[in-house]
Amino acid sequence: MFLLLNFPSCFSRRSFPVLTSVQQRGLVGRSRQWHQAVGLGVALCAVPVVEQSSGSLSNDALIRRAVSLVTDSTATLLSQTTYALIEALTEYTKAVYTLVSLYKQYSNLLGKMNSEEVDAIWQVVIGARVDVTTKQQEYLRLESSWMTALRLSEMAAEAAYQSGADQASVTARSHIQVMKSQVQEVRLLSQKAETKLAEAQTEELIKAQGEDSSLPQGVVGNTDDDPYLRED
Repeated sequence: MFLLLNFPSCFSRRSFPVLTSVQQRGLVGRSRQWHQAVGLGVALCAVPVVEQSSGSLSNDALIRRAVSLVTDSTATLLSQTTYALIEALTEYTKAVYTLVSLYKQYSNLLGKMNSEEVDAIWQVVIGARVDVTTKQQEYLRLESSWMTALRLSEMAAEAAYQSGADQASVTARSHIQVMKSQVQEVRLLSQKAETKLAEAQTEELIKAQGEDSSLPQGVVGNTDDDPYLRED
């Protein structure tokens, strides 16, 4: 509205004597110079409007606006790290259950195989254990990133509360609780899988000790090469 009301005055001959001299020299037909002059006039007329808009915001309002942007950014970071951690925990849990199944199959076959068959199956078990370790390291790495994102979100929520951005603070804290609950739910599943794995390993060791007398001599002759004890 300011520009519309003051547009004619901005381009009056009194405001731009250059244009008056241009017209006097008979160069009115040069549209390029005219458009350049118009652009300059619009820019000059718009300067006070921009300054007035910036000056209308108090420091507290600017802080609240900045804090709201920070809470939005940290919420996005927390969401992404939560998704990555949940995915990694899920893959780890699957790998643990695969290892549990292999241990049970291995235990059931004890006493029914020769030393070569025992060693071949044990190599499969070792491969599954390596996979579990790899996936565990991956989820632990992502868990560290998730904890950092969680702390940043909590700090942003507190900053929003301190600055008076109550809605941003409430939204941030609510989001934090949702993300924590989702991670906790998946953690419980992985812990349950780890409990099953410990039980399967214990069962396999007990059964292996009971089957020692019936295993071939090449299997039980040296404890350092015992396929049931190595890697444990």
